[in-house]
Amino acid sequence: MNDILKKTLKELEITQREFWNIPRQTGNFLNMLIKIKNTKNMFEIGTSNGYSGLWFLDALQTTGGHLTTVEYYEKRQNVAIEHFNNCGFKNRYTALIGSAIDVIKELPEDEMFDFIFIDANKREYIEYFNLLKPHLLPNSIICADNVNSHREKVQPFLDEIISDSEFQTEILDFTGGLSVSYKK
Repeated sequence: MNDILKKTLKELEITQREFWNIPRQTGNFLNMLIKIKNTKNMFEIGTSNGYSGLWFLDALQTTGGHLTTVEYYEKRQNVAIEHFNNCGFKNRYTALIGSAIDVIKELPEDEMFDFIFIDANKREYIEYFNLLKPHLLPNSIICADNVNSHREKVQPFLDEIISDSEFQTEILDFTGGLSVSYKK
């Protein structure tokens, strides 16, 4: 992790609540998981100011992978892009603007991912999952943030992924809760 990235992450942690960023513990864990999985093509729903994306991009730099990230608010996406570029990740990501559901519906049929991270509209987690499931390669990982703190809103997603025989799921007791699912 370069010094500019370390400094940027620390600065963004000050505004964590304002931008609904993942906790440092979650970022560090996902960074390690991306490296362990040797992720090549990652999809993130909920770019915000780029905090989580910086953790992902650092790991993807190691694996030679690429991040596609979606944000509804253009102002937030622009801030994230500035952070990504300042930290040296200019050619490692694709930033998309719009409703995640609409963006996912427009993905080419053959666009496949081996790691997905969901941290956006909690009530839409189930729709994200159902739309992205055909875009998951075997041995993929799908993680969702805030599954404990927003349990009522994400329960349909949890019920679906836990009961789906194609997935093995565990819920980690990180701040807000993190579900980690492995697609067999």
